[in-house]
Amino acid sequence: MSEHQDWNARVVAEFRDNGGTVTEAAPFGRSLVLLHHVGARSGTERVSPLAHVRDGDDTWLVAASKAGAPDNPDWFHNLRAHPEVAIETPDDGTVEVRAEELAGDDRDRAWERFKEMSDGFRGYEAKTSRTIPVVALRRR
Repeated sequence: MSEHQDWNARVVAEFRDNGGTVTEAAPFGRSLVLLHHVGARSGTERVSPLAHVRDGDDTWLVAASKAGAPDNPDWFHNLRAHPEVAIETPDDGTVEVRAEELAGDDRDRAWERFKEMSDGFRGYEAKTSRTIPVVALRRR
């Protein structure tokens, strides 16, 4: 298991053990959702912990920042191939959602909310030349 996979596993375990609160593996508090997605090519089920911004009762926003890497994260490609997914949330339990990539002004407004939430997102934006995608996960 890679260091990244091990860290993700610790975050997922802590999220589940503490009702959606993560403070030991990293200081996320209740700002994460666990995205259940299926590999675009492999068909393998995966779980990725992602920072989110709540956008009303039925929508969770996630940013494909990959810490400012030059390419998008695997989960983003998986959502494009298989947009019907589920998330585990701190407050609403497991929710069936449909992923929709935001574009134009909608994306830009959503991205500003991530930068307001954490300076880390500003740093990710500065590290990469790509436009970081934002995805709306809408309750089905």
